[in-house]
Amino acid sequence: MTRKAFTLGDAAREFVSHPSPWMIGAALVASVVARCAVGDWQLTDALVPVVMLAVFPLFEWIVHVFVLHWRPRRFGRITLDSLLARDHRLHHIDPRDIPLIFIPWRALLWILPVAMTVAFLAFPRTGLGLTFLSVVSVLGLCYEWCHYLIHTDYTPKGSAYRAVWRNHRQHHYKNEHYWFTVTTAGTADRILRTYPDPAEVPTSPTSKNLHATTTARQ
Repeated sequence: MTRKAFTLGDAAREFVSHPSPWMIGAALVASVVARCAVGDWQLTDALVPVVMLAVFPLFEWIVHVFVLHWRPRRFGRITLDSLLARDHRLHHIDPRDIPLIFIPWRALLWILPVAMTVAFLAFPRTGLGLTFLSVVSVLGLCYEWCHYLIHTDYTPKGSAYRAVWRNHRQHHYKNEHYWFTVTTAGTADRILRTYPDPAEVPTSPTSKNLHATTTARQ
């Protein structure tokens, strides 16, 4: 008997059954509606998405390296170890555990308000801040979908997606010290020198056990 192929439709049905896409999607709808209501469109509203798209691979790399791959540190009786880092270690232990693929909904309870705060305090116009918030939400949904799809049984078809798929799979199954971008391949990793020839990189014994620390689900 042959196994039924896993289609994009199958992936989409599973994707929308998790809270993270709905939370980010709600933020997107709210920010777009508010942006249209405010009006005051200017040239800078067109520049914001261009700049954010250019910067996003670097942002993704920084978060992956310094937040998700954070090594737990003890200061006296206190251990500094975030929910994002703990869940990411669990994700490396079992990359096919679907709930662990997504941004934890508990983390989004503070990530989304922080994004809103930045939108309203860091920009000179309310409209521009809402443009920023809308683009952030789109990028968040794209990240969640791309990351989720890579870890499913969906077979890459286009060359661009195949490169992204291979890039992230090498991070999980070859060596966790390289290939940190998720939605692109060979962008920030090339700039920051974490995009080596896979044939010259040894297979890491800790790719499924970050920092050689066994972690139980919390």
